[in-house]
Amino acid sequence: MRTNKKTTCNCNLFDFLTEEIIFTILDYLNDDPFAKKSFSLTCKAFYSIESHHRKTLKPLRAELLLRTLHRYPHIEHLDLTVCPRIEDSMLNVVSLACKDALCSINLSRSRFFTNIGLSSLVSSCFNLVEIDLSNGVELNDLAAAAIAEAKNLEKLWLARCKLITDLGIGCVAVGCRKLRLICLKWCLKISDLGVQLLALKCKEIRSLDLSYLQITEKCLPSILQLQHLEDLVLEGCLGINDDGLSTVQQSCKSLKTLNMSNCHNHSHVGLSSLINGAENLTRTYFSLWPFLSAQGRGDSLSFLVQGHKELRKLDITCCRMIMYDSVDSITSSCRSLTSLRMESCSLVPKEAFVLFGQRCQLMEELDVTDTKIDDEGLKSISRCSKLSSLKLGICMNITDNGLKHIGSRCSKLKELDLYRSLGITDEGIAAVTFGCPDLEVINIAYNDKVTDASLISLSGCSRLRVLEIRGCPHVSSKGLSAIAVGCRQLMVLDIKKCFNINDNAMLSLAQFSQNLKQINLSYCSVTDVGLLALASVNRLQNITVLHLGGLTPNGLAAALLACRGITKVKLHASFKPLIPKSLLVTSKPMAVYFIGEIKHSRSEYPPFLQVEMDTKGWKLHFGKSAEAP
Repeated sequence: MRTNKKTTCNCNLFDFLTEEIIFTILDYLNDDPFAKKSFSLTCKAFYSIESHHRKTLKPLRAELLLRTLHRYPHIEHLDLTVCPRIEDSMLNVVSLACKDALCSINLSRSRFFTNIGLSSLVSSCFNLVEIDLSNGVELNDLAAAAIAEAKNLEKLWLARCKLITDLGIGCVAVGCRKLRLICLKWCLKISDLGVQLLALKCKEIRSLDLSYLQITEKCLPSILQLQHLEDLVLEGCLGINDDGLSTVQQSCKSLKTLNMSNCHNHSHVGLSSLINGAENLTRTYFSLWPFLSAQGRGDSLSFLVQGHKELRKLDITCCRMIMYDSVDSITSSCRSLTSLRMESCSLVPKEAFVLFGQRCQLMEELDVTDTKIDDEGLKSISRCSKLSSLKLGICMNITDNGLKHIGSRCSKLKELDLYRSLGITDEGIAAVTFGCPDLEVINIAYNDKVTDASLISLSGCSRLRVLEIRGCPHVSSKGLSAIAVGCRQLMVLDIKKCFNINDNAMLSLAQFSQNLKQINLSYCSVTDVGLLALASVNRLQNITVLHLGGLTPNGLAAALLACRGITKVKLHASFKPLIPKSLLVTSKPMAVYFIGEIKHSRSEYPPFLQVEMDTKGWKLHFGKSAEAP
């Protein structure tokens, strides 16, 4: 009698799959770096496959760049934004390791490289199509000339490269004929001549950002002759006025987006000359435009929107004098609107907000911060089932009842801002978290009725990335620990003035929140123990500590030395004379900002430890004047 014997196979079933099939599987893990890491550590074969599959790299430390590029030989997109010190030698390493595989590189937060390093990069990586050099305040025309050798370049960001002049831009225009996008925001030495050269030589430009340049209407005819131009940003270009716009004899029919925010020297009359004939215009930005208040009832805004009924995005932030008639005109004319920003439009009555839900049900993004919207308005807006971003900061007329409507009907909501909306309690937060499980960003700062119950509700939103609970005195370590356990993707956390949060919460964050990149601990009850626990979070880059009663100078120094990826620290000025000298002799590249009133000398610190006094808070670091109100 014959018996069937079962044969066992010890072969790896993955051996029967092609590399392309395994690559397709890995594509599904792109949003979960820990899953990818687990895959690569399974066996040597998987380790090799994952190294060849990775095309995007964002190294946490510059000193590991050579080893990392050796591990991943097929990198196409290199992001160095968390490596503040990138010298020419490191760019040479990149050029030798990546060669023709590299397509894009982001150096927008890196310094210390020069035209020599850039020249080495573009000569070896001749397939580069994207380069971001934003904030390169030390880059000059020689750097621009080096970039001009990148003949295949399509996208170039030069925001705040304040030493580059028309000469440098002329080199770029001549050398980079394939440019489709260029950003020259805050390049203050570029004039009409440089812009005209770009428009004359780079005929393929689709997106052009000229924000805050000292240009006039003289360059507009050249710009409007660009047959493929879709996005034009003229924000803060004060040299353009009505008289100049009235001389414009043509329009750009391909234009889809126009941003003229913060432009004070022209009205809707001049603007109409610019956009007349722009049949494809779908996005406009007019924030901080005083002309919208010139006629008292916002009639100028009605005039603009009635001529462009296909508008999809509209920004009228801080246009404070528009009223019901303007909202009526917007919602009547632009029924396909998907994004509307109207922060601080404080004269719009609460009845007007009902119109959005009645007429603009395709809305995906709505910013009504600091307005008179109430629960009836939210009830109407809840008809916008595609809503993904809703900003309700400083809206004193809304309550939990309004949020319940949003939670029950806007299941795609990903961002919610309730900053200082004092009518909101735990009940409203619970309604939103139950109905919107995919929430990624929430701000409930300075809401004194919010307690740990809200945080426990939010812990069910596993995709939460940004949580701001600053100034919520009734939340404690219990609630934050629940967030740490349930929200493993948390990246940004602000717990300033949450006095009941202590080391227990920091221990939970250290154990479960390995994606955390930025945290504000000011005025909490965290001590040396908690701060040292946070040092184990490898991705942590940015810490703000203005006052911690239980923190000692030695504890602070130990934590900063232990944080391997830290790049930026904000401390109260009183810490400066107390920081041990041992911290100052480390080779760790770190920017330390002291906030407060205390005299200092830059010479006390070595070059790699950049120290600045910041008596005006964040304004000094974003190109804003310290004297500005």
